[in-house]
Amino acid sequence: MPTAPAHLPDDALNHPQSKTDLFLSFTWLALQGFGGVLAVVQRELVENKRWMTREQFVEDWAVAQIMPGPNVVNLSMMIGGRYFGLPGAMAALAGMLAAPLVVVLLLAVLYGNVADNPVAQDALRGMGAVAAGLITATGIKLIAALGKNAMGMTVCVGLAVLTFIAIGLMRWPLLWVLLGIGGAACLWAYRVLPDGPADGKTLP
Repeated sequence: MPTAPAHLPDDALNHPQSKTDLFLSFTWLALQGFGGVLAVVQRELVENKRWMTREQFVEDWAVAQIMPGPNVVNLSMMIGGRYFGLPGAMAALAGMLAAPLVVVLLLAVLYGNVADNPVAQDALRGMGAVAAGLITATGIKLIAALGKNAMGMTVCVGLAVLTFIAIGLMRWPLLWVLLGIGGAACLWAYRVLPDGPADGKTLP
């Protein structure tokens, strides 16, 4: 499978050809996103379709992550709206929800019949471990994109470590993490962004 370079010039990127292309692309993406959806989204949008660079994906995913609602749905609407306005956002949203809704309803009926089966419970635990591995691997793959961030790799990694400690170890509520660490990150970015071009930094 071909892999996109870490950074592509804008004229080398592809884009959705139509609202139908958006709908079908996000339908296919959604049907693959069992558990480790971040890994699937990054591979499809950056490496396969080349609709965005790795740096653009990191920025858009960060916005989608802090918006209310499922982050991949937010991202799909952002991409659809970017190219085709509100109709594009609705086409992407329909692609994310239509086929998976049918699949989820069928699985709910099937799971209801085997929910108490130890084999089914063990299978779900195994899938959870795989999903965690996929998300971790994708996160490691995207670390390289932070090198072009205006805040610098060291600050970005430090913020990521603080976030992990706050949520994973100290069990802070997500709202407080967003307001505290997220607010501090925004203030630092506001401080360094005006000086970025003067320092010779290349912004994504």
